[in-house]
Amino acid sequence: MTTRDAQAKNAPQSSAPTPSPGAAPTPTPAPAPGPVPGAWRHVLAAVALVATAPYLVLKAAWLSGSRIGIPDGSVLLEAGPFLTVANAVTLAMDACVILLVLVLTRPWGLRTPAWMLTVPVFTATGLLTPILLGFPGQLLVRALGFGDGPEVVAAREPFLDSWVFVVVYTGFTVQGLALAALFVPYARRRWGRRWQGVVGERLPSPTGVVAAAAASGALVLTALFLYWAFGGTAGLSAERAESYSAESAVGSVAHAICALAAGAGALLLARGGALRARWPLGLTWVGAAATLAWGAWMLNASLGPQLGHGEGPSTAVQLIYAGQMVTGMLATAVLTRFLISRRES
Repeated sequence: MTTRDAQAKNAPQSSAPTPSPGAAPTPTPAPAPGPVPGAWRHVLAAVALVATAPYLVLKAAWLSGSRIGIPDGSVLLEAGPFLTVANAVTLAMDACVILLVLVLTRPWGLRTPAWMLTVPVFTATGLLTPILLGFPGQLLVRALGFGDGPEVVAAREPFLDSWVFVVVYTGFTVQGLALAALFVPYARRRWGRRWQGVVGERLPSPTGVVAAAAASGALVLTALFLYWAFGGTAGLSAERAESYSAESAVGSVAHAICALAAGAGALLLARGGALRARWPLGLTWVGAAATLAWGAWMLNASLGPQLGHGEGPSTAVQLIYAGQMVTGMLATAVLTRFLISRRES
């Protein structure tokens, strides 16, 4: 045996076939797509960032002492330190949208710990969803001539110029749509297996009890909000009852829809079945987030100093805000248990 024969015998053998002369090289598998697969994502990111500008600019101006958008005689001019703190907190909350956009569009965003993303996205979903449902409806009501007339507007205590609400809520609406369009493909890429297929087996009985409680609370809240939407006044303070309008009715309907979505989604997740998982997951996520976030927001606002000289929310209304929180928390617990069961399987 020659030296060359010995080297060939002792050389490690490769399992890959030797390409024949002139054959095309085997292509290398392409890496998984990152969080920025196309130019449209850059457009959505820019839209979301631009949509934060009106609110950030107004809040920064008010914190620096400007009176832009605040008419003479407004209760905001004598609100004191509480309003300053509230403006600073809400400015910081809206500024977090910038961080969310970066997480959802940059390659390193896929490595962000899940809780650091889902908690702020869940909160943003909760705060923006009733605006996305209610604000376009209120604009439609005004366009159809059912909005508040100039006499009613003039009789109100001065608060903010009307253009402020239009600019800010338009920004919130665009912001919410852009964030949703960014988050859904991100979540599909990172956690898509959690909502693939059907709902599957029924969740354990303790979760079923929680889902039933969430659905019961949701039905009560839905009935109350619809009652107020159609002009009911039970449980409301005299000031709030007198301020009823078609526009406030639209807001009540939006909250009723969110509560109903939370209860229905929780029941569907808990009972299992052949329904595709994405639909009850989406219902529960949106409904629970909106019901919990707005209940907490309004309850905290009602417990703080009241602006102006009017009476604050009644005890009954505060209990309803607390009921929103509890219902949202119950539905969130069902959602969390369902996602954990998907991870375990």
